[in-house]
Amino acid sequence: MSKPAAKPAALFNRVALIGVGLIGSSIARAAKAQGAAGSIVATARSAATRKRIAELGLADQVVETNAAAVEGADLVIVSIPVGACGPVAKEIAPHLKAGAIISDVGSVKGSVVRDMAPHLPKNVHFVPAHPVAGTEYSGPDAGFAELFVNRWCILTPPEGTDPAAVEKLAAFWRLLGANVEIMAPDHHDLVLAVTSHLPHLIAYTIVGTADELQTVTRSEVLKFSAGGFRDFTRIAASDPTMWRDVFLANKDAVLEMLGRFNEDISLLTKAIRNGDGDALFEHFTRTRAIRKGIVQIGQDSASPDFGRPHPDLPHEPLPKPYASEKD
Repeated sequence: MSKPAAKPAALFNRVALIGVGLIGSSIARAAKAQGAAGSIVATARSAATRKRIAELGLADQVVETNAAAVEGADLVIVSIPVGACGPVAKEIAPHLKAGAIISDVGSVKGSVVRDMAPHLPKNVHFVPAHPVAGTEYSGPDAGFAELFVNRWCILTPPEGTDPAAVEKLAAFWRLLGANVEIMAPDHHDLVLAVTSHLPHLIAYTIVGTADELQTVTRSEVLKFSAGGFRDFTRIAASDPTMWRDVFLANKDAVLEMLGRFNEDISLLTKAIRNGDGDALFEHFTRTRAIRKGIVQIGQDSASPDFGRPHPDLPHEPLPKPYASEKD
């Protein structure tokens, strides 16, 4: 009788997670499911969150401090708002294992490199990362192992980073289901300013405007929210601390894209004012093609209404005026 195949060795013997919200808890779940880590040690700022991490079984060990978490870790992933990354890097630096890979998950990379790199010792490998995945929910309960499947994880290693360390982290993310791309930090920030940061800013603005209108009651806004507004509210429900830090950290790129957006809004405003249907039709046709392209490369579903479930038709008797003569 043949012996069962030996279990493949984990990519990292010990993975430390600093911060276990949506992204951190999803990393923990996926890494466990895929055998990517020999063991996982986690920590979080609040005692309540640490207690919940333990209850959910997300880590093999839950510790109280960042320093304790990184002791002996081969991979350290900092999953906290980008504005806090610099102080945490300074805190953990004396406790890092030689040869360890230090990474993060922030959606801004230039400021993370500038804030973290000066504090990290020369005998570790700093490979910032951004898994372009998420939901509007947060906290350790919000994560799920499949979050990164067929999503992109962008790595932004500073110049001179060991290519072997970059490839090892890339292999980790691929094992979690992600596609991996490597970019320069500043280029990443410009790309994400238009694909992520500006849409969030617009969503926060539109939802805020609707809430502040005096001529429309709040109950009407909620009751009659159409699909477009509902999608804006989903985006605008994202973690406020994280997005405050994103806009402050990526200020230059966001302001550049916001300027271009304002120019486009001015052109559309002019077309509407002048009754220029051809200009509107051309613009809407071009943007519709972009949506089709996103679906074609598998980054969203082609299901009607974004795959939302819909209730069955009601089975109550028809009102008398519409009932059959037999009724």
